[in-house]
Amino acid sequence: MYLSGNGCFLLAIAILTELFSRSPTELINANFSDNHVLNWHILPCSVKSKQTKTNKMHTTQNKLLPSFSPPQQQQPNNKPTHKLGSWSVEWEIFRLASPLSLFEEEMDSNPMVSSLLNKLANYTNLTQGVVEHEADEDTKRKEVKVPRMGTFIGVYLPCLQNILGVILFLRLTWIVGTAGVLESFIIVFMCCACTMLTAISMSAIATNGVVPAGMRSNVWSFASSNFMDKCILLHNTMLKDHCGFFCLFVFGSICLLGNRTLSKRSFDVCAKFTESNNETKTTTLWRLFCNSSLHNATCDDYFSLNNVTEIQGIPGIMSGVLIDNLWSAYSEKGSIVEKKNQPSVSGSEDVKIGGRPYVFTDIMTYFTMLVGIYFPSVTGIMAGSNRSGDLKDAQKSIPTGTILAISTTSFIYLSCIVLFGACIEGVILRDKFGEAVNGNLVVGTLAWPSPWVIVIGSFFSTCGAGLQSLTGAPRLLQAIARDGIVPFIQVFGHGKANGEPTWALLLTAGICEIGILIASLDSVAPILSMFFLMCYMFVNLACAVQTLLRTPNWRPRFKYYHWTLSFLGMSLCLALMFICSWYYALVAMLIAGCIYKYIEYRGAEKEWGDGIRGLSLNAARYALLRVEDGPPHTKNWRPQLLVLLNLDCEQLVKHPRLLSFTSQLKAGKGLTIVGSVLQGTYLDKCTETQKAEENVKALMGVEKTKGFCQIVVSPSFRDGISHLIQSAGLGGMKHNTVLMAWPQSWKRTENHFSWKNFVDTVRETTAAQQALLVAKNIDLFPTNQERFTEGNIDVWWIVHDGGMLMLLPFLLRQHKVWRKCKMRIFTVAQMDDNSIQMKKDLQMFLYHLRLNAEVEVVEMFENDISAFTYEKTLMMEQRSQMLKQMQLSKNEREREAQLIHDRNTASHSTPAVKASVAASVPEKVQMTWTKEKFVAEKHKNKDTNVSGFKDIFNMKPNQSNVRRMHTAVKLNGVVLNKSQHAQLVLLNMPGPPKNRKGDENYMEFLEVLTEGLDRVLLVRGSGREVITIYS
Repeated sequence: MYLSGNGCFLLAIAILTELFSRSPTELINANFSDNHVLNWHILPCSVKSKQTKTNKMHTTQNKLLPSFSPPQQQQPNNKPTHKLGSWSVEWEIFRLASPLSLFEEEMDSNPMVSSLLNKLANYTNLTQGVVEHEADEDTKRKEVKVPRMGTFIGVYLPCLQNILGVILFLRLTWIVGTAGVLESFIIVFMCCACTMLTAISMSAIATNGVVPAGMRSNVWSFASSNFMDKCILLHNTMLKDHCGFFCLFVFGSICLLGNRTLSKRSFDVCAKFTESNNETKTTTLWRLFCNSSLHNATCDDYFSLNNVTEIQGIPGIMSGVLIDNLWSAYSEKGSIVEKKNQPSVSGSEDVKIGGRPYVFTDIMTYFTMLVGIYFPSVTGIMAGSNRSGDLKDAQKSIPTGTILAISTTSFIYLSCIVLFGACIEGVILRDKFGEAVNGNLVVGTLAWPSPWVIVIGSFFSTCGAGLQSLTGAPRLLQAIARDGIVPFIQVFGHGKANGEPTWALLLTAGICEIGILIASLDSVAPILSMFFLMCYMFVNLACAVQTLLRTPNWRPRFKYYHWTLSFLGMSLCLALMFICSWYYALVAMLIAGCIYKYIEYRGAEKEWGDGIRGLSLNAARYALLRVEDGPPHTKNWRPQLLVLLNLDCEQLVKHPRLLSFTSQLKAGKGLTIVGSVLQGTYLDKCTETQKAEENVKALMGVEKTKGFCQIVVSPSFRDGISHLIQSAGLGGMKHNTVLMAWPQSWKRTENHFSWKNFVDTVRETTAAQQALLVAKNIDLFPTNQERFTEGNIDVWWIVHDGGMLMLLPFLLRQHKVWRKCKMRIFTVAQMDDNSIQMKKDLQMFLYHLRLNAEVEVVEMFENDISAFTYEKTLMMEQRSQMLKQMQLSKNEREREAQLIHDRNTASHSTPAVKASVAASVPEKVQMTWTKEKFVAEKHKNKDTNVSGFKDIFNMKPNQSNVRRMHTAVKLNGVVLNKSQHAQLVLLNMPGPPKNRKGDENYMEFLEVLTEGLDRVLLVRGSGREVITIYS
């Protein structure tokens, strides 16, 4: 087809208008509901070569993007055609099937591989804040300059510049003279080994994935304190040694009085007398030690007895001073710097020597103090990693450049120690401020051609490294503030529109100014060393933990590392912290711990994944494997609870007090699993399961119940409970006790937790050899905020259950809710028992158990079964038989159950209660089963149920049921008499009958047994001893 220039322009305008006016989703879906794509072919008559290229580009870049089609009329040949001038456009309609149609439903949540790879390939590690000032990125994107810095310029030189500080010129000679060559070598080697091991660990971390711009290090240890270090050194250089830097001449000789070193600041001639014109005159030095310039003046005894000698301060390597400088010469504060092996005559020191021109030591020196002063000179190893955003290949440059820089500086430092000790006299080395050489730097005496080489080099080194740290520290602080890991410093994340960290820069400058005002390198250096060492220690710890855990995502490109090296580096850092200053180390660790706990308490906004969680999982796995998969020893037994909760239709917990009771019983110790069951299938109940889990966990947090939540979805509520009892827990960490609430509405068959489910749960816990706790009237139990100021916890010990009944009150009384309640134990004596001896034996048993409780033996003799018991048993069996033989509707079942319950309650209550119950029962209802009702049902089911109904009215109660009911009634009466006002009653829970036909009767027995009591805890032991008298 052929288009004119105007036609092409108009078509392009129309296409662009449509593309920019619609979103990609609208373009895909507009007019293409049947996966039709319109593809245009523009065929200019003179430019056919461009047409192929244009279509190829369109097909490649916009495979799934439909082309714009203007309104058109259908032509007879089914090919729509538009003419613009002398040009025409032909449109084809074809069906396009995507090769990834199988995954088209997942495209919304999962990206295509092509788009993912494109993002990773075009990743740029820009620092945070550089795009804040950019204009609309969708319409006007600025080109980002690709970083081109290599290993030498980007990593090696910055690390070299930061490591080689002025401590080399200001303090290294003094350290060699004080500690000796051997101990100085040990100090430097330990510090360099620490940084080398840290660099190896840092290289492994830096090569484990794409390195972000500005690897985050400890802002206090590396950034702020590094610049503060340089500022302190600059201050000491320019203030404390002010006059020495401006002396143009260097004197290599030193003046000694006896073996004491003299300061040349106060005199110029190293002699007592001088000859001038055949005349002997006293010197300035004479007048410093004598009271006049006359020859017969009174002088200092030491001055009079010893000669003044002048020796060469830098004799050279061949002089043999290395032997004298091998060993340490530590001294007290205010001591005179003396030369070893120099003859001297001691005199009486009547006059204070403080005013004499001697060279004194300003501080007390010892090995650990020198380590703290020297260590900042080997720091700065992270200068290259902080430039990761400017590196061409950070994963290659950071390990190579950092390790090479540390190797170079370590060689320089170790060489200087040997050379200083072999060339310079020990008294000059120990002269910290160069007093013996007119206040010059000791290293300046070695400089060629002028000492200004050292002065200028120190000045520019200090300024350069300081300014470099001043630019890097605020950005690190800004990055940490923006990440939100420390919430109270988020204000320092703000800056200018171009990303400059203004507030962080002000804070860094303030910290630096504090260091400058201290004005003592020896005081600040140990503080800096603490934070550097702590930073390096955590780097080594992170590498060691990741290596030991063998995390799948831990795949560093740097292969020359091992967990033993990282562990050695971490141990060395920790040892150096306490070697430098044990009290500074404790303070630094306390600060780090407070920051960590604060972050843990407040919660960080971002999470990169830490090694602590992996370490915890590994430790938990190791502990679980070590725990024996079996019952623990009796001395170690404690209830490990599985709490069965009931949820309503909105997935909320029906009985929150059950969790309150759990926290009171457990007090945060042992295992607690909170479980519940949703009826249905997991695919249908997935959302409800998540909601239920969130609600249960929220309630656990409110009730301070420490444990785990497990929600099970099962087609049957009964099967879900069975699955929880069987599979909850892991390995040796499994529950041994099940806690559940009594089903109050167990007579209503529509209740999920019906009486049959309850009885089956009791049977399963018994089969699994697990204890069972059933809390009746759970809504009346106290909350965690309530306090019982008085009252009793009554234990009714009917049968021995392994000591569970004894142990539970003791555990409850550990909680503040039950702490002031007293424990009472009741036991039942029968006809053949000696109640007096039983009481004594029980008291002795409790004494051995170390339990404080009141003991009472209740005598319950056998007597005739009352008519009430007989009638109650008969009604119970009649009701059970009727429900089996007839099909009652839902409403009739509810009414039948309620009538029987009301009648039973009225027959066993006080007269006032009987009157109220009688008033609430309709007058027409006199029996559970009436004759009229029997006749009606007789006509309905005449052929099938006539004989059954006759049996109901003529039946006699089962003798076993009568005896059981008799026991329940009698025992309930005794319990009510003794414990009706108790805060909590613990009872032995009888087991269900072996014959499953009597399950409903079993529920009735339990109901009669606990009738009239407010708070009851039915306890059924697991069949094993849980408490012992032995230690």
